[in-house]
Amino acid sequence: MANLDFHIVKRIREQVTQGGERIALKHKVGDQWCDISWAQFGQDIDTLSLALLAQGLRVQDKIGIFSNNMPQWTVADFGALQARIATVPIYPTNTAAQSSYIIQNADVRVLFVGEQPQYDAAISIFDDCEQLELIVAMSEDVDLKDHPAGIAWHTFMSRGSEVQQAELNQRLEEANLQDLLTLIYTSGTTGQPKGVMLDYANIAAQLVGHDERLSLSEKDVSLCFLPLSHVFERAWTFYVLYKGGTNCYLQDTMQVRDALSDVKPTVMCAVPRFYEKIFSAIHEKVARAPIHRKIMFTWAVNMGAKVAACHQQGREPSLLLKKSHAFADKIVMSKLRALLGGNINFMPCGGAKLDETIGRFFHAIGINVKLGYGMTETTATVSCWDDRYFDPDSIGMSMPGAEVKIGENNEILVRGPMVMRGYYKMPEETAKTFDENGFLKTGDAGHIDENGNLFITDRIKELMKTSGGKYIAPQVVEGAIGKDHFIEQIAVIADTRKFVSALVVPCFDTLEEYAKELNIKYHDRMELIKHHQVVEMFEKRISTLQGELAKFEQVKKFKLLHKPFSMDSGELTPTQKLRRKVINDRYHDEIEEMYQDKPKDK
Repeated sequence: MANLDFHIVKRIREQVTQGGERIALKHKVGDQWCDISWAQFGQDIDTLSLALLAQGLRVQDKIGIFSNNMPQWTVADFGALQARIATVPIYPTNTAAQSSYIIQNADVRVLFVGEQPQYDAAISIFDDCEQLELIVAMSEDVDLKDHPAGIAWHTFMSRGSEVQQAELNQRLEEANLQDLLTLIYTSGTTGQPKGVMLDYANIAAQLVGHDERLSLSEKDVSLCFLPLSHVFERAWTFYVLYKGGTNCYLQDTMQVRDALSDVKPTVMCAVPRFYEKIFSAIHEKVARAPIHRKIMFTWAVNMGAKVAACHQQGREPSLLLKKSHAFADKIVMSKLRALLGGNINFMPCGGAKLDETIGRFFHAIGINVKLGYGMTETTATVSCWDDRYFDPDSIGMSMPGAEVKIGENNEILVRGPMVMRGYYKMPEETAKTFDENGFLKTGDAGHIDENGNLFITDRIKELMKTSGGKYIAPQVVEGAIGKDHFIEQIAVIADTRKFVSALVVPCFDTLEEYAKELNIKYHDRMELIKHHQVVEMFEKRISTLQGELAKFEQVKKFKLLHKPFSMDSGELTPTQKLRRKVINDRYHDEIEEMYQDKPKDK
């Protein structure tokens, strides 16, 4: 890949030329979805590139994007990349202090912000960030509060007229795959975030690999609702636009159900929790349905599972199975697919392990979920489910170009052109992350079967050891219990303890509906979670959910919490991972109380 055929900027400019008035981006304004053509998208990114040049940004300088998903996010991104300027995404939910660290560490000169909360955070830390010159508000309704560094999007864009196109053309001509494309800061469950350095060769490797593994075209429509500040959605957006598809930006993730119905995506990234909630809601509804509907649902999904197994194994279904499946699809499966808009071709899934039962269910109803595994350090995907011969309990087969092997302590090691060049300004951390043969140490333990399927068994750094000497992988326990639609969050406690316990945050929308059905009276959530019927219900559900875990892994006692873990309180990272030390300290009394009495035998 020595040439620039897969340079993402070059490919996007080709799509702009070919796309014309075809729709490149969609976004919601009020109640309406509005279109942005490829021609308009190209004009906007050129204008933004010129505005950055007018600001005096040099080759490989940095801009930051601190915003929820919106078309301006991608315009700012590609506008910078065209001018050989690196982009530094910041989670829109980051605190001012977290953002300040990234802005200073990355030497960000211009910061693009989405809405008022991000703008207010940015001006509060402006004086601490010496290199920061300008804060560009991308939403029209942001109050700039007369801050000298604040500027509206359209005002900033107008500065592009001050620069000659020739200067931009020169930068485009000099572009190469070794340029730094982005710094993405890992959330870090401990310590300060690390800036992962990804270059154009890293992205190019993923474009090539995805072309070999996936089928995507200009006819595809993707709903962009995971944060663009995360490598998963951002790399996927690159791929969708590289293929000439349409990217639909959802600014408010609470509106995802309506958005699915409105834009009817053909592809969409999602995390396991998204599927877990749909799976639980469907099965809870079926559980309350009349017996004839339950029988019909079970039969239909069984027909779907049989056909999915035939496709996976490369066999042709029998004529009888085809006819049965067509009927089952008409009366049951098509209605379930309609919950996701009805047009899904396939759905990349990543960020955590997806329960095998849930994966099989979605394939049975005709939703081709493609579970994958990757890290920021590997420019997202290392492995994913193939359309055939994959094991649903695995995290897929290695992507083209990714060399995966199992090292010491069963650690998964990765080498290939998609692996980062290192951590920004952290040579010692970079050196510790690679072995002597240049393999990236992922920190995940696993194995590879004879068919090339990769499996994760646990997270090496997060293993907990009970006082009895048993090792507990908390994610396994949390995954087994957390898929229930009555549970929003769960934090397992086990390190140096006699047995496994857990702090559980209920899904209060579901729990309050349950309380209403049972006519449970309560004044507030604190009183609700202490009600004996609620506690007994959770005891039964948790006991059932962890039935397949080894006895020593099972949660013996739990505490229901009346408020969720959050980033603001420091309990979650920007990628929603648990900061276990903070949680253990904050809920010290509740945890100690669980260990004062003997656990109930299970």
